[in-house]
Amino acid sequence: MTWTPPVLTNDASKPAAYAALQTSLTELLHGEPDLLANAANTSALLFHLLPDLNWAGFYFLQESTLVLGPFQGKPACTRIPLDRGVCGAAASQRQTLIVPDVQAFAGHIACDADSRSEIVVPLLQNDRLLGVLDLDSPVPGRFDADDARGLKAVVQIFLNASTPRE
Repeated sequence: MTWTPPVLTNDASKPAAYAALQTSLTELLHGEPDLLANAANTSALLFHLLPDLNWAGFYFLQESTLVLGPFQGKPACTRIPLDRGVCGAAASQRQTLIVPDVQAFAGHIACDADSRSEIVVPLLQNDRLLGVLDLDSPVPGRFDADDARGLKAVVQIFLNASTPRE
């Protein structure tokens, strides 16, 4: 493995930081097709490189429920129905959801009382829903359109490198 962690400076713009993160993720996942191994490394990279996160991880679809996958942060909710919470809504709508204040989101599931904002990106491969990437922050309004664009690219790198489990 020839992975080198990126150096993200405090003065780097979000798009530049995400570009460095995406390059690093591509190198990190190169040659490894295992979905769970790649999810573990992706969540660790995001958690340690992006500022102001208290949780970063995956939920994978099993029948009509999102089931906890690899993550970084405090213990989390294990199962989320598709009609509950930000993760369920993003999965059901197949759209990235940015929630500036989770306390104002109807049906929010409070796995960690310290979380104040959230972004969830669906994992779609050939129009098939595999799950979601979920990031939480203790900072209200932490996520924006730059994060959505950057994380959608992260998800695409993750999906391109990984072989889904049947």
